Parts: sequence; C-alpha cells; structure tokens
Amino acid sequence: MDLSLEELQFLTIPDILKESVSIPKQSPKTFYLTTLSLIFPLSFAILAHSLFTHPILSQLQADPAGSHTSQWTKLLTFQFCYLIFLFAFSLLSTAAVVFTVASLYTSKPVSFSSTMAAIPSVFKRLFVTFMWVTLTMVIYNVIFIGFLVLLIIAVDTENVPLFLFSMVVVFVLFLVVHVYISALWHLASVVSVLEPVYGFAAMKKSYELLKGRTRIAFGLVFGYLAICGVINALFGSIVVHGGDSYGVLPRILVGGFLVGVLVIVNLVGLLVQSVFYYVCKSYHHQGIDKSALYDHLGGYLGEYVPLKSSIQMENLDA
Repeated sequence: MDLSLEELQFLTIPDILKESVSIPKQSPKTFYLTTLSLIFPLSFAILAHSLFTHPILSQLQADPAGSHTSQWTKLLTFQFCYLIFLFAFSLLSTAAVVFTVASLYTSKPVSFSSTMAAIPSVFKRLFVTFMWVTLTMVIYNVIFIGFLVLLIIAVDTENVPLFLFSMVVVFVLFLVVHVYISALWHLASVVSVLEPVYGFAAMKKSYELLKGRTRIAFGLVFGYLAICGVINALFGSIVVHGGDSYGVLPRILVGGFLVGVLVIVNLVGLLVQSVFYYVCKSYHHQGIDKSALYDHLGGYLGEYVPLKSSIQMENLDA
C-alpha cells in the first residue's frame, strides 16, 4: 500500500475499494495463482452446488409421501461435503490474501510458494477464531428464533398490519446484527493473522477496532452480501431453474460469467477486509511497527529473523 497510516484513517468506502483493487498490481503472479487455486474453486462451489442439489430436491418434492432414504442420504452427504469444502477454502483464501497483503505492506519478499508455506500456521489461528464466531452466530440465531416465537404468541395474528410491522422490525434488527457480526468476523480474521491473538481475543480486538468505523464496515459488508445475493439469485433463476426458458449454451455462458463475477467480488472482498484493518488501526492512532509485523509474518514460515540493524529498520519504514 502506498498510503501512510495517517492517510488511511480518512479513507471513505470508494477510497477503500480503489486502494484494494490496486494491490494485486504489486504482485500480479501471486494474486493470479491464489485466485486460480483458492478463490475460483470457492466461488464455483458456492454457485454450482445448487446444480447438484436441485434434482434431488425435485425428486423429494414430487413424491413427498414416498420412501426416499437413498435420496436423503445422498443429499445430506453432499451438503456435508459442500460445507466442509466451503469452510476450508474460505479460510484458506482469507489466510492467503491477508498474508500476501501484509507482506507487501512490510516490503517482505512475497511469492505464491511463500504464501502457501505460511497457510498451515495461519489456518490454525483462523480456525479457532472461526469457531468462536460460529458459537456467537449459533447463540444469536437461537435468540432470534426465540423472539420470533414470542412475537407469534404475543402479537394477535388476526391484526395483520401490526403483525407484519412487528415481523419487519424483527427481521431488520436480525439483518443489522447479522451484518455487524459478519464485519466483526472479517476483521477478527485479519487480526488473527497479523497480531499475536486469535479466537475470542481476536473478536474482542476487532470489536474495539470497529468503534468509530462501524458505518463504513456496515456499508462494505452489506454491499458485499447484497452483490453475492444478486449473483446467487441470477444463477438460480437462469442456470438452475431456467431449463425451460433458456437453451443449454446461454445457460452455460451466463453461468460462467456469473462465476467469474463472483470470483472478482470475493477477491476484492478479501482485499477490502485487509485494507479496512489498516484503516481501523489508523483511525484509533494505533501505529503498526513494520519491523515487528515483518518478523511476525516470518514466524509463519519458520524463519530465523536476526536482530535488524538501524539501516535495515530505516529501509523497512521507508
């Protein structure tokens, strides 16, 4: 990144996006290989999994009273494998991009091989943080379902306007909290890679960093989720369910185009969360010691980092 910490704190959402998309130009080969090997499979799986589950669900809906033990087994097995794949590649992609961006920031030599070598150590930290976020999400969803049950019991369902208004309010609150937890998770992932904390400590750190930058975080995360939602909706309506309205070739072309768009969106999203970390650090006037970060990143590779001379320190801060 070419901007100083002082300049980063004043970045708006368009500025953050502009800064993020410029990062791959500093090491195009590394980002190209990372995108091809990690982000593309992740994006393809997100969209294409419905192509496999749709025929099974159609069979189950066609004869709901029939015995479909084999179909249910196939569906549950596929969904389990899909979630494991999604979870693994999501963390791998996050680890690779955050590590690469931080390496570029500290002027540390970066390559695809060095990034892949660092991933195993980074993955462990991200996994622990992800489990804490998952626990938070589970508790939050249980509370939300409880509120829905209480709403249905407490509100007179015959009073349609009041009932609908209450449902809208609850779902808006659910959306706001969901977006906030997502922002907390993304920032905690970066913290887990770049600082000597992870798990609950990383979530606490990200909570502190989000203070004062919550609106920007909300805008970035909501925009990302909205774009992904539109892409998924188009893929489902045209590629998965559009067999009677569209030919095979148009569906293949549209499907390929949407996968490509999602790859770009996911890459930019990962870059944005890395840049946003530095924006939050700058906003809270928390300086980043490049030499310490340089050593921290080298630790993932098992490197022995000798004590730097004053000349080396000056080169890092240049």
